[in-house]
Amino acid sequence: MAHRAGFVSIIGKPNAGKSTLMNALVGEKMSIITPKAQTTRHRILGIVNEEDYQIVFSDTPGVIKPHYALHESMMHQVDGSIVDADLILLVTDIYEEYDEEDVLKKLAGTEAPVAVLINKVDQSDEDTVKAKVEFWKEKLNPKVIFAISALKDYNVLAVMNFVIEHLPEHPPYYEKDALTDRNDRFFASEMIRAQIFKQYKKEIPYSSEVIVTAFVEGEKLHRISAEIIVERDSQKNILIGKDGGMLKIVGTYARRDMEEFFQKKVFLEMFVKVIPDWRSKKNYLKKFGYE
Repeated sequence: MAHRAGFVSIIGKPNAGKSTLMNALVGEKMSIITPKAQTTRHRILGIVNEEDYQIVFSDTPGVIKPHYALHESMMHQVDGSIVDADLILLVTDIYEEYDEEDVLKKLAGTEAPVAVLINKVDQSDEDTVKAKVEFWKEKLNPKVIFAISALKDYNVLAVMNFVIEHLPEHPPYYEKDALTDRNDRFFASEMIRAQIFKQYKKEIPYSSEVIVTAFVEGEKLHRISAEIIVERDSQKNILIGKDGGMLKIVGTYARRDMEEFFQKKVFLEMFVKVIPDWRSKKNYLKKFGYE
């Protein structure tokens, strides 16, 4: 049988459950998940390999109206994933108030088949789900509509089977043992960033960036140094907390996540640095890996 391979882009608004879905489809914790919107800032590939196929899933930032150069970069990544896609999974929250115009505009030019995934149906009722299905039939007339719960793993297998059926014939794009296009440094920084989203309120998570400055792999121990970038001294003080208490909490939980992920002991040190208005400065965005 001929080998099949393709790029499958997961798109939608913030907090629709795209990262939860990606992790469920890939079977690995690739994308950070927090209850806050706009957690995903980069396009992250998760690769599923079998003997006769390879699926390259893209988790993308939630579609928003850009307010900073950082947001513009995030939206360019969404646009790029739509251009590359052999198949698009549009994830929409069951509670979304029928306001998906930003997303629909981005899909306007694509020729790739689109599957609409109505997520979080475990928190809803049958009539609401039916109304949503009818809305999407009329609005987009996609290839297929699935009612799913990415968190509870409901109908995720049906989505996976649909993807496999619609992969084009193609040799693998990546080595067959590849799980992602991202390196260990990236995942270490994302684990710290996930804890910042979980431990702090208001603007701190959105004003922060994490840069891994050193990553020394050892047989039994990884030594990792990271800088947390914020925009103001007041944010730095909140992030560190009284006697460094808050930063210690972030470090403790991030280190536990890393040890589970890397299956090694981790020595983690973190420093906080202020770069005023970094989200609007293209030179810093480029330095931090946003193209």
